[in-house]
Amino acid sequence: MNVRSGLVIVVLVLIGVFSALNWSVLMAPTDLSLGFATAKAPLGLIMLGLIVLLAAVFLIYIVVLQAGMMSESRRVSKELKAQRELADKAEASRFDELRTLHSTDMQTLLARMEQLDRELRSAIEANANGIHATLGEIDDRLQRADTPRLPG
Repeated sequence: MNVRSGLVIVVLVLIGVFSALNWSVLMAPTDLSLGFATAKAPLGLIMLGLIVLLAAVFLIYIVVLQAGMMSESRRVSKELKAQRELADKAEASRFDELRTLHSTDMQTLLARMEQLDRELRSAIEANANGIHATLGEIDDRLQRADTPRLPG
């Protein structure tokens, strides 16, 4: 129980105790002017009734205000939940898009690497063939140079 609730309860108890102690005075009839007529009634009882009526009006006002706040709180909570779900879906979509982009880039990179590997192997093979041809030519020249020529 908070301080405000405790204060309201204390005030209501004090009004009840005061009314009980002065009940005979509250019930004493007096002449009351109603503006267009005069009536004989207990002024204290009428004032006590007005206090009870005012307390009831304030209680109803508080209940309506609290219900409105709870309704607004539920609405805001639902909106927050919807926004959170929307953000989660957007984030998941971005991750899927990033994964797809990464996968595409990796496939492109692997294809390019395979192409470069083939080109490199082809270049190495061409160089090796060129070297073999040159070595064969040198070998042929050396063999021709070593063979004595017969006059002829």
